[in-house]
Amino acid sequence: MKTVFNESLIKKYDRPGPRYTSYPPATEFNEEVREEDYKRMLLQSNFSKRPLSLYFHIPFCESACWFCGCNVIISHRKDVTKRYLDYVYREMEMLKGYLDTSRPVVQLHWGGGTPNFLSNEEIREFFGKIREVFNISPDAEISVEIDPRYLSKGQLETLREVGFNRVSMGLQDLDPEVQRAINRIQPYELMRKVMKDLRSLGFKSINIDLIYGLPYQTPEKFRKTLLQTIELDPDRTAVFNFAYVPWLKPLQRKIDPSTLPPPEDKLTILEMTIDLFQKAGYVFIGMDHFAKPEDELAQAQRDGTLWRNFQGYTTKKGVDLIGIGATSIGMLHEGYFQNYKTIREYYLALDSGKLPTMRGYILTEEDFIRREVIMELMCNFRCDFEKIDRSFGIRFEEHFSSELEELMDMERDGLLKIEDRSIKVLPEGRLLIRNIAMVFDQYIKTKKEQRFSRTI
Repeated sequence: MKTVFNESLIKKYDRPGPRYTSYPPATEFNEEVREEDYKRMLLQSNFSKRPLSLYFHIPFCESACWFCGCNVIISHRKDVTKRYLDYVYREMEMLKGYLDTSRPVVQLHWGGGTPNFLSNEEIREFFGKIREVFNISPDAEISVEIDPRYLSKGQLETLREVGFNRVSMGLQDLDPEVQRAINRIQPYELMRKVMKDLRSLGFKSINIDLIYGLPYQTPEKFRKTLLQTIELDPDRTAVFNFAYVPWLKPLQRKIDPSTLPPPEDKLTILEMTIDLFQKAGYVFIGMDHFAKPEDELAQAQRDGTLWRNFQGYTTKKGVDLIGIGATSIGMLHEGYFQNYKTIREYYLALDSGKLPTMRGYILTEEDFIRREVIMELMCNFRCDFEKIDRSFGIRFEEHFSSELEELMDMERDGLLKIEDRSIKVLPEGRLLIRNIAMVFDQYIKTKKEQRFSRTI
């Protein structure tokens, strides 16, 4: 189904809102949820025998990208990694006391920061330690984020050798003026070479990230970036809206706000992005993601089994996500748990013999119901009332009577259709799926909206 761009509706509904990589969103996490809660839920999770998904955070980067909103540490010293990895190994060993690590790992991801900050020897050692502790399935999705600018000799070969089969990398924009303004010089020829190397090494899936709304961007310039990205032929692409929040991310103060494109140019860029990717044969997965029709994300969406977690869209619903490393977030069936954000606090917790859990959230029964509805809408663009009724023993129309009434305005605007005991998101509503999901969010009305990025 083709996505329809309706500028007047986008302007009407565009406002801050969660991205729903979890429900409730991370803004609901609190520091009353600590290590003892995490231990208890890890032990409980063992009875479920659910498969595991592992996320490892490697926070180091060689240079600062001024648009960045991630938790990173800028360093030119390569020796900073040894101590950090030693603590990550300690966290893994501590987890063995509470988590049944014989459960199959069906998904594994190294994020950051820049995981290829590590040397080839550290990559081998790190992955070897993971294999010692965890039971990685032969067909597991094993992915890594890389920075193409800092690939050292043989690094892609080493990543493939130890078991990685998927790669994600940021491109952002290929225009030289834009790249200078965000402090990220990354020529097209470099990207072509890296893509060629990845294909020759047999990586199963390659994702490229772009950002619109950066300084000095224009529709004409970004069109060239889009066409060159399509020529690179990634399996998946994410095109994110730049959130300029210098009061939260000090690095962004280096960006002159007068150089940012006006809202009308951003809308033009967004419409062009959707049009060009769909004409190139990509499927619009949701919000800002595109995938080839044969990609597993597109297949899962067609099957109605797509899901979201803190890494974005995933085909692995029904797994327990274990976050390891500073700032990592885990997602168990009944709760979310985040590690300390600073390395200092992360080290101190492990030095005191504790798991480094800083905060989290324990789901209520109502959260479970609303999470399922929101994820069905976000991932599959529909929600069947009967399915929710069976899963939670409710009558959808009674439980969500006020929400269904609120949706009537969206139905009149042609964003969705409520019929046959279901909500079906129409082509005009796909870009506004966050707004539709927000109707079922019982926390959003009590929160300051500026804590979230804008929905478009």
